[in-house]
Amino acid sequence: MSRTVNLAVNGRTDIGQVREENEDSVRWFSHPDIPFGYVVIADGMGGYTGGATASRIAVETLAMTFSQLISPTFLACTTEQQRLMIQAGLRQSIQTANQSIIAAKQDHPDLAHMGTTLVTAVVWQDQLLVAHVGDSRAYLWGLRGLVQLTRDHSVVQEMIDAGALSEEEARVSDVRNHITRALGVVDDVEPELNAYSLTDNGLLMLCSDGLTEYFDNAEIEHVLATHRPALECCYHFINEANQRGGKDNISVGMIDVNVSAAVRATESMQQPERDEEDITIRRNAPQREF
Repeated sequence: MSRTVNLAVNGRTDIGQVREENEDSVRWFSHPDIPFGYVVIADGMGGYTGGATASRIAVETLAMTFSQLISPTFLACTTEQQRLMIQAGLRQSIQTANQSIIAAKQDHPDLAHMGTTLVTAVVWQDQLLVAHVGDSRAYLWGLRGLVQLTRDHSVVQEMIDAGALSEEEARVSDVRNHITRALGVVDDVEPELNAYSLTDNGLLMLCSDGLTEYFDNAEIEHVLATHRPALECCYHFINEANQRGGKDNISVGMIDVNVSAAVRATESMQQPERDEEDITIRRNAPQREF
């Protein structure tokens, strides 16, 4: 039996203090009647026209997939089948977006260098699915504190993994913005996709690297734990990043997850599905109205 979940979603993108145009794109949605919502953030590259085009193609392609997801067939499926359908839809839509960007480059040689990162989080009932390509990130704040749900596809992350660079050194490295995976670069892009079970209240945050340029994980955790109303963290983060320099476009999306206490109590001894990671979110997170 699924837990009872209520969602509130918000997002914002900002040009920053230095760039002449915004190459980021953001989409977010929360269904008014059922526990379904998502955030998609794409950070374009290749100059404004190219970067903005690539990021727009990416978020619009995923938004179209999500808009068609909740159907009578989907609702009639088991929880496991629904999770697999969301996963399949995510993979297919990311591949479609990748091919659409490549096709646009072929049709418009002036866009030959465009591409985009992508990060998306989808919540359906008590299931969370996160997919990403590149260095835009997803975080979960909850009972365990802050959990970074994505691992950057970047040169500095590979150096950290190899022990050649510390986290502190990576933050100031000259190659910190060099990514190793993006949409629109090669014919077959491989997104990283993970599924989780949500068991309590908490906050999901997605962002482009225009934010993580200025905030380390400890600072992100402090804001998510203390700033209320929670959805206004989007504005707080962007305002602070701009005050610290705003060298890049800045995008932030938030999903506020509230899980029914009554259902939670009856299911506390159940085990998560075999191939999901159980994410337990802060039990005493304040309830908010928006």
